[in-house]
Amino acid sequence: MRVIADLHIHSRYSRATSQKMCIEEIARFASIKGLNLVGTGDFTHPKWLKELRETLVPASGAGLHEVAGVQRAPVYFMMTTEVCTVFTFKNDVKKIHHVILTPNIETALQINDRLANYGNLEADGRPTLDMNAPQLVEEIMEISDENMVFPAHAWTPWFSIFGAYSGFNNVEDCYQDMTKHIRALETGLSSDPPMNWRLSKLDNYTLVSNSDSHSFWPWRIGREANVFELDRPSYREIVDAIRFRDKRKFKFTIETDPAYGKYHWSGHRNCHVSFSPQEAIKFGNICPVCRRNLTRGVEQRVEELADRPANFKSDGAIGFMHLLPLSEIIATVLNVDSPSSQNVWSIYNLLIEKFGNEYTVFIDASEDTLRRAVDEKIAQAIIRVRERRVKVMPGYDGVYGQIKIFDESHTEKAPSQRVQQMNLADFI
Repeated sequence: MRVIADLHIHSRYSRATSQKMCIEEIARFASIKGLNLVGTGDFTHPKWLKELRETLVPASGAGLHEVAGVQRAPVYFMMTTEVCTVFTFKNDVKKIHHVILTPNIETALQINDRLANYGNLEADGRPTLDMNAPQLVEEIMEISDENMVFPAHAWTPWFSIFGAYSGFNNVEDCYQDMTKHIRALETGLSSDPPMNWRLSKLDNYTLVSNSDSHSFWPWRIGREANVFELDRPSYREIVDAIRFRDKRKFKFTIETDPAYGKYHWSGHRNCHVSFSPQEAIKFGNICPVCRRNLTRGVEQRVEELADRPANFKSDGAIGFMHLLPLSEIIATVLNVDSPSSQNVWSIYNLLIEKFGNEYTVFIDASEDTLRRAVDEKIAQAIIRVRERRVKVMPGYDGVYGQIKIFDESHTEKAPSQRVQQMNLADFI
């Protein structure tokens, strides 16, 4: 059974999150996207956990849950949350986000009891805790060795393990004697596996990808995900596949083009300027317009820490596939600003009715079937995304990258110049 999992999202109890983020709507749009496993997010928030207890029931897969009374193809839920630890390391303040996975509501309650000693869990769905990273891991793993902790969006400039402004240069400095429990890293939207493979110090960590979505819309939820092949979905099988990088079960990750992420390049959005790492260094990381500091992007931060050339392929690494949200692709072809426009929804719904869900459109649908289903230009755009023949003007300083599908000036790199993306058949 193919399981496509997005293990990091948020509830309406997190800041800057849709107030309509309830379990039923998450399950509905996850199914449309093609996800069949979603993290609950925010189980540390007492009100959200109460809702989870009221709306979810144990699924046949041990350690997973499903919506009570729903008859359609099940979307399983895993108990997950994200927390922020704030602490001092060598006289610098560190603010690091971590994702926590746990197998059931009972264990989630125990985690909440512990973490309530370090911060106000009701203040935010992603609570801020007055503790360091090793303390967090020790508390979580003391409760159950089935729990899992990994750094969230590892490269984001703020609030991440390698962030340019409050992060570390290596995993060991962050987690110290608890590093032995850290088996995975979340790449985040602005980096992808090839960027992480450039650091030999990350070879022992499994790279996972999740959306960190703050809404249920299909251009947010599931924009990044993890693809497993399992006999029967269960918490233990999924967590073990991540922990031990089991390529028989953990097939590949779905990644947005990292240039689509909001912090890929360095720049200054107020002045509408962005730069590649080389250009940013040339300017001394100073905005040439206002003379203030540029926000250093993820690509530049990777360059600072990398000890391998671009396009290095790590032995034993999990594969990946670059995709972009279907709604964004349709909006780009139609030349409309919003993926939520009625015209976009009309074409999107037509494709979902034909193919069942968005991932099937991108991963499984044949070119001929696509061309029979929709306008030739839409079909061609989907095929170009699948084959990675689109250009994305890099995002920077909180601004998403701009998708250019039919930009004829974009010359594709020769195969020898880039890490090769695999097709689905290469993983199954």
